[in-house]
Amino acid sequence: MTTQMKRAEGPLVLAELQEFASFSPAAQRYIRRSLDVAFCRVDAIEVWSRDKGEARAIREQSHFYEALTALRSLVPDNAGPTSISDFIGQVITLTAFDLAQARITSFGAYRFLYERLLGANARPWLPAAFCAAAALPHLHPLQRRALLHSISEAAATAPGWSPREPGFFPEWVDKVELIAR
Repeated sequence: MTTQMKRAEGPLVLAELQEFASFSPAAQRYIRRSLDVAFCRVDAIEVWSRDKGEARAIREQSHFYEALTALRSLVPDNAGPTSISDFIGQVITLTAFDLAQARITSFGAYRFLYERLLGANARPWLPAAFCAAAALPHLHPLQRRALLHSISEAAATAPGWSPREPGFFPEWVDKVELIAR
């Protein structure tokens, strides 16, 4: 059975890689940067900031992402109103910050990022958090419209979600200069 599971991992990771490749370059860059900030993989300011404004945005993102560790432990097991209040409010706030950066332009890119930030058990809550944050007035009306149109009916009304954790976590790749021979 372990061999069977390992065989299935390759195609699933490849599907994740292909999904990531389908996102805009800005979304790909933001997802990689966000994962670096969230998991302290590198000095995000050194790697990702191209100017003072971007360095400031990364510091602000780092401040927001401090809540992630606690948030992962708050993912509700059931949909009772009392069990979701602590979690959903914080996820909407975090989502509102990320969407305001205007790099995540679709539910697919958002879901890809947040499955990695929060884990597979957060999947059922992502459509609600995305729709709530995408409808907030701090976003430009055209951005709100595009974001809300990007979530399919199937994603918004899914009867179940996979418990499988993501396998592909994109990282910064340094450019290598080719030497002509």
